[in-house]
Amino acid sequence: MDKEKIFSYGDSLYDCLRNRTTIDPITKQEADISIEDAYHISLRLLQRRLDDGEKIIGKKIGVTSKAVQNMLSVHQPDFGFLTDSMVCENDGEIAISSTMIQAKAEGEIAFILKHDLKGPGATNADVLRATECVMPCFEIVDSRITDWKIKIQDTIADNASCGMFVLGDSKVSPDKVDLVTCGMVHEKNGEVIATGAGAAALGSPVNCVAWLANTLGQFGIKLEAGEVILSGSLVPLHTVVPGDVMNLSVGGIGKAGVRFS
Repeated sequence: MDKEKIFSYGDSLYDCLRNRTTIDPITKQEADISIEDAYHISLRLLQRRLDDGEKIIGKKIGVTSKAVQNMLSVHQPDFGFLTDSMVCENDGEIAISSTMIQAKAEGEIAFILKHDLKGPGATNADVLRATECVMPCFEIVDSRITDWKIKIQDTIADNASCGMFVLGDSKVSPDKVDLVTCGMVHEKNGEVIATGAGAAALGSPVNCVAWLANTLGQFGIKLEAGEVILSGSLVPLHTVVPGDVMNLSVGGIGKAGVRFS
């Protein structure tokens, strides 16, 4: 795809983000769009946000669980960039009625890095050595693609459908919890709507972070000390509307909560 088209799609997604509108799937408009094209579009979208003064504070891994893959008919992971405008405090309120388009919430484990991590060749042991702590996390995803009719190229171009995220109430050293078997309970308006475990995300959230380090390492990009890395959902996505309250708990790690208006 030529640079003019890449910029045009990136600018269209940026306009959708700011105006709370959507576009038809890019894969419908460009049948031969490649994954590489999609990442170039996402970088254009990101640059527009950085031009507005936003700062990169981390990265996210998306579409890691079978439940989410099946729901979205997307069957491989992707990644996007987190900025400082995406953060909501724990038990805080997100005004989705005025800031988001078609929000969905998912429960994850976030990694906070104390050392740089760069692939290719990064192992799970390298991930654990580079991690200061893990935290319970909500990611509130959103799509600038109409009705979430996405293929992998669509969500990649749209910065992995990034929206907002909430870090929970505690920080735990990764060597103090079994990140494969730790269980997650996800509640909506006081009722349990889903349960999951660390193994739901590519077998372990650690596998997800290693995948990201090695994928980005191919392009000379590293995960940097201090960054927040969202490792992928352990439970299915759930649509949220104003008035909803969501809470989650992760065994051995802690809790997170968020309200929507």
